[in-house]
Amino acid sequence: MEPFNERPPLELNGKQTRMLRSMGHHLRPVVTLGKEGFTEKALTQLKQCLTAHELVKIKILETCPINRTEASRRLAQQTGASLVQVLGRTILLYLPHPDKPVIHLP
Repeated sequence: MEPFNERPPLELNGKQTRMLRSMGHHLRPVVTLGKEGFTEKALTQLKQCLTAHELVKIKILETCPINRTEASRRLAQQTGASLVQVLGRTILLYLPHPDKPVIHLP
C-alpha cells in the first residue's frame, strides 16, 4: 500500500509532543483495529479522520494480530502521520491538514 502523504512525517520536539498529548487526552478513539488487523477499510477511515481532525486516537483491541508497537509504527508510516504517543493499547497520531491546519504548533 502506498503512503497517504508524500511528505515525510513532521519531526516533533518535546514541547510540541506535550501539547499534542494534552490535546489528545480527552479525545475518544475514532478508529479501532480488531482481529482483522490492518484492513483497507480501517486505513481509509484513518486517513479520512486525519484529514478532518489532524489529531486522531486509535484503539488496538486484544484480538489484533499485530502488537501495539508494530501497529503504531506501521500506521504512522502508511499514513505519513507523526506518532505522538503509544499508551497501553491506544495510539495518538498527528497529521497537519495540507491546506488549512487547525492545530498550530509552538
